[in-house]
Amino acid sequence: MNSDLLAQDTSNEIQDTFPINGTDHIEFYVGNAKQSAMYYMAAFGYEIVAYQGPETGERTKVSYVLQQNKIRLVLTAALSPDDPIAKHVAAHGDGVKVLALWVDDAKEAFEKAVERGAKPAFEPETVEDSTGKIVRSAIHTYGETIHTFVERKDYNGAFMPGYEPFVSKRKPSPVGLQYVDHCVGNVELGGMNKWVEFYQDVLGFKLLVTFDDKDISTEYTALMSKVVSNGNGYIKFPINEPAAGLKKSQIEEYLDFYRGAGVQHIAIATNNIIETVDNLRANGVDFLRVPDTYYDTVLERVGGIQEDLAELKRLNILIDRDEEGYLLQIFTKPVQDRPTVFYEIIQRRGAKSFGKGNFKALFEAIEREQELRGTL
Repeated sequence: MNSDLLAQDTSNEIQDTFPINGTDHIEFYVGNAKQSAMYYMAAFGYEIVAYQGPETGERTKVSYVLQQNKIRLVLTAALSPDDPIAKHVAAHGDGVKVLALWVDDAKEAFEKAVERGAKPAFEPETVEDSTGKIVRSAIHTYGETIHTFVERKDYNGAFMPGYEPFVSKRKPSPVGLQYVDHCVGNVELGGMNKWVEFYQDVLGFKLLVTFDDKDISTEYTALMSKVVSNGNGYIKFPINEPAAGLKKSQIEEYLDFYRGAGVQHIAIATNNIIETVDNLRANGVDFLRVPDTYYDTVLERVGGIQEDLAELKRLNILIDRDEEGYLLQIFTKPVQDRPTVFYEIIQRRGAKSFGKGNFKALFEAIEREQELRGTL
């Protein structure tokens, strides 16, 4: 794959510990990779581009690599109940195991990260086949999540050595998903500052914004969040922790069902959110809903927009504005049985923020879902 596939435009350069070029891939550990791959094809329009399993010489697991524009998802399942992957799924359900970062030098990235206090997950290793070689290494972050550093300058194959190109008889219908905008982690009470400092100290990330329980609260629940970013802005990680409230917050619900800290949601950018959400809804993707009254006064808050408000209301897409422009966003319901991982679809019209003006409406929508599940 061409290395420029993952690049995104941004500014505000920061001095990183080492260069990070973008998100290389996101790997989920799942109970059934074949069926999960079909879901992502049918619902989200991904194409399966590579495969690893018994047919390719891998005896312990299977992995399907899905792609849409600059996004790569890897869905991995174990072939034995005693495998660590199976135990991860038994504990957490389907969830994100790897947030992989595309780097120039995986050995240097690992050595610098460990020198600055990161806990190693695995040391630099080179894997190669007839299509080239990849160098990779990994460190631990919150929960059982890891960051894999991937160096792919000498590789031209489908995904990585050991994977074979995959051609599906099902032809996907892309829905307009472009690239990973940000990935949100949920951590235990008191863990937010620890992990923010980890990203600052280990990777040289900058603290972009802080939201406290006054910013993110409803009558019943609250949380706190801080957002860190690397220098080129390609990697943005909001970190959430619970805050005191009258009832159980969405973060506490996540921690209970996931059995610990982990990735809560992945925000995917689109260039046309109306078209993308129309396609996703037609494909059966379920979204959170805010009351229609949200739209009665939204333009008084955000000002003029290019989109037809009636269309945004029809699709229940939210709007917010900052000093740089405005954004449009919507959130799916959880995409697996446990109320854990979900997706955000976002279109930025200049805005660099995260939709603070929508927090109250969004969290009330989540609380309505919690009430239905009996977990509020």
